Amino acid sequence: MPTTVNFGIRDVWQGNLEEEFAKIRNIIDEYPYVAMDTEFPGVVARPIGEFRSTAEYQFQLLRCNVDLLKIIQLGMSFYNDHGQQPSDGATWQFNFKFNLTEDMYAQDSIDLLNRSGIQFKQHEEEGIDVNDFAELLITSGLVLRDEVRWLSFHSAYDFGYLIKVLTAQNLSSEESEFFELLKLYFPKIYDVKYLMKSCKSLKGGLQEVSELLDLERIGPQHQAGSDCLLTGNAFFKMRELFFEDNIDDDKYCGHLYGLGTSFVNGGQAYSGPATNP
Repeated sequence: MPTTVNFGIRDVWQGNLEEEFAKIRNIIDEYPYVAMDTEFPGVVARPIGEFRSTAEYQFQLLRCNVDLLKIIQLGMSFYNDHGQQPSDGATWQFNFKFNLTEDMYAQDSIDLLNRSGIQFKQHEEEGIDVNDFAELLITSGLVLRDEVRWLSFHSAYDFGYLIKVLTAQNLSSEESEFFELLKLYFPKIYDVKYLMKSCKSLKGGLQEVSELLDLERIGPQHQAGSDCLLTGNAFFKMRELFFEDNIDDDKYCGHLYGLGTSFVNGGQAYSGPATNP
């Protein structure tokens, strides 16, 4: 099927999945920074029982919802070390199979995604099979590699869905095991929301941060392609303005905002209090 490109964002469905992954394989070595965002059907369940900490509750909340729900969209946008993209653009929006009559969702989230322009009828009829996507992602050169750096914003749920897709299993009930898998598949992660802790003048969600950084959004808000592109642009602008173009991996790599534990990175283990969204 022909690929539809809006605002420089390439829409991917089941019919052009292999063709578009071939293009990604061709650029990943030259553009190894991958900004990522997902859209998913909200939060439908709360864990019950006693929890040792807020951090444990936040992880169990994530786990039970990721296990119950399906990913709707994934956006990926590619950059080189200077924050540059190929001249013909490098943002892909993957649209997964999702059926409003069969799959679980939170109504307010679906209403928001409808208003943002997500075409649920097309997701039902032409959406990507997650198993086909997982097979191509595993062999793409994007995961399981130290050279690839993933950029995200408040991304515990995003990576939760990706790990579920890659492993074809529910998430582990232990947060430490979740982070072990995260480190295996995504050895280098920079969560922009976590980086903001060191940027006194920045606050709020992705849209507010982007406005503070004087960045222009391309494409519709609350679609994964537009959001991942904005996330990548925010990372490189923040790196320039607040980190002198050099992010300290020991301090920032591997932390997901809102979860209380971070995986071992560079030989050092980190843990800290969870921060609620």
